[in-house]
This record gives sequence, C-alpha cells and structure tokens, in this order.
Amino acid sequence: MKGQGDLHTHTTASDGQLKPRELVRLAKEKGLAALAITDHDTIDGLEEALDAGRDYQVEVIPGIELSTEWENRDVHLLGYYIDFQREELQEFLIKLQEARYRRGQEMVARLQRLGYDLTWEEVTRFVGGKAVGRLHVAQALVDKGLVPSIEIAFAELLERGRPAYVPRYKLSPGEAIGLIRIWGGVAVLAHPGLIGYDGIIKELVGRGLQGLEVYYPLHNAETTEHYFNLAKDLGLLITGGSDFHGVQDEDHAELGAVTVSEKEINLLKEYARNTLSTIPFLT
Repeated sequence: MKGQGDLHTHTTASDGQLKPRELVRLAKEKGLAALAITDHDTIDGLEEALDAGRDYQVEVIPGIELSTEWENRDVHLLGYYIDFQREELQEFLIKLQEARYRRGQEMVARLQRLGYDLTWEEVTRFVGGKAVGRLHVAQALVDKGLVPSIEIAFAELLERGRPAYVPRYKLSPGEAIGLIRIWGGVAVLAHPGLIGYDGIIKELVGRGLQGLEVYYPLHNAETTEHYFNLAKDLGLLITGGSDFHGVQDEDHAELGAVTVSEKEINLLKEYARNTLSTIPFLT
C-alpha cells in the first residue's frame, strides 16, 4: 500500500449514509490508498466493501466499532482486521442486532405514547443493514414531517434524558477488547478525547488495549499532542480517521479529513498478524 488511509468510517450497514461500494468509490476519488470500514456493532457491509476495494484498488481493512459503557460514559472500541467470517462472531453480533431492534421498537412505542404518528415499518425503511439506531428513528421523524431536522429530533426526543430515549445493552470496554482480540483483531480506543477521563486508558491497557485513535476531527492540536505522547509512553499503536458518516454538518467530517500514513497502517497490519487467528487477506 502506498499513500494515506482513513481508519474510521461508517456505511448504511449501521448509521452511515453511503452504501459500502459507494464509500469505497468515494475513497478512490479522494485519492485514499486504504479505508477501514468500522460500522457500529455489525459486519454486514464488509463483504461488499472488500469486493469494491478489489475493483477500485483501494485497500479495505475489515473492522468494527463496538459500543460499550463505563461509569455512565460511552466508550467505543475499534477492531481492525477482524476475522469477520468466524461463526461465533456472527452469532454474537446477531444478538446485539436483535437488542437494537428491541430498543428501536421501544423508542417508537414511546414516541407513539407521546402523540407522534410513527410506525416501526416507517423506521425500518431507513435501515440499510440490520443495526437499527437512533439515527434511523430520527430520519423517519423528519421524513414524515413530525420534526424539522435530525438535530432537533435528537435534542428534543432521542438524546439521553429525553422522553423517547431508551438505553441499550452495552458491553464493558474490557469485554469488547477481549472479543476483538479473540476475533483476530487489533483493539483500539476510539476518540479518547471525547471520553473525558484518561484513567480508563491505563486500565484498558491491562485488559489488552493495543492502540489509541490519536487523530480525530474533534481533537484539537493540544488534545492530539496529548494522546500522541500518551500512546508513545504506553507503547500503544497510533491510529486516526474521520469517523465519516456521509452527513453534511459541522459535527461530521468529510471522508479523508483525518488520515494516517502508510507506516502506521503497516504497523497496524503487523499487530494483526501476531494475534490469535490467521486471516487469509493479511498474507
């Protein structure tokens, strides 16, 4: 691989706006050499993305972003080079997806009790894969003219503490790290600057954490330098990515807005080669 890579992106398999093939094509248009697909709690877009990567000559890194919770904080773990064909991985993610469906159905039920004329079928029209999320509910509300924007849907109804918010089952960060490594992947803490507490990092290193997402759109220069130095001190991999969703607003970055070098990607790949499983596309 020669060139830069974006290691944090989402497709319609979770809460992104572009299909996997469309995302890979956009990566090619933007001159990216590598692209990690890291959909929330699902691998449903990986086969299509890998096929597209071969067609467009973009190195597609199979990944995932697992949602976890720690002391009432949302903590996300990125898994890179996971062996997504493992049966036990697929079975586990099906259970997570079923939990998301139940959560989505409860959100719709709460909205109905609040007087919003919205059905479950209208929500699932916006689901490209199997991971139903709050964004899909928000999109359905906007599409039906029940709220003026996705941002307002979240602020007034769907955020934590709002009347239609439903907590979901989440792993602990340590559990997520263990799963990623069992699946043959490299475990990286996503956007540490958004967590608000660095004490968790040393704790997770003891649980097998292998990297920090140092480069991230919402990390300013001071935050980036802080986590760069912390990663070096702890012997962790340094990664980065745009967290691209395809949404055009001030809270979401463009694809390729944050990238890492060929050297960093090759080091990530080397870590993956040394994990528990042998993955054919690494050879």
